[in-house]
Amino acid sequence: MPKGRHRVQSVADAGKVAFAREQRKKPTASEAALWEALRGAQLGVRFRRQHPISEFVLDFYCAEACLAVEVDGPVHDERPGYDEWRDERLAAWGIRVLRITDDEVKADLPGVLARVRATLALPRLPDAFDSWPAVVVSPSPERRGGRG
Repeated sequence: MPKGRHRVQSVADAGKVAFAREQRKKPTASEAALWEALRGAQLGVRFRRQHPISEFVLDFYCAEACLAVEVDGPVHDERPGYDEWRDERLAAWGIRVLRITDDEVKADLPGVLARVRATLALPRLPDAFDSWPAVVVSPSPERRGGRG
């Protein structure tokens, strides 16, 4: 791979792949609206929706920029600490996470798109690993029995 280019491999088990396919069939209203604005490289880069990586399914993922865009609805209020843990794991793989709320998408889609563009313009995170198989994923706070 050329110097300066990094591609995170989408290593996910069959269950996560199937889950991602199901999620694509039933997006929230905010996810559907944001997808219409991101699809077809409208921002100059290609995004994938409900993209499985390891044990996670990312709402929107741009491999070229190693950027995940997550639309946080009310369910995220019920999992304190989980999102931070997940973002740390993704950052360790060189994936930046932009979190936006469901309400932001509904109220100000142009503003959300401006934030996505601004994040795309940032320097990429350093690559923490030379190869994907070297990544060891620690259990989530929920699976460890902790509160996160």
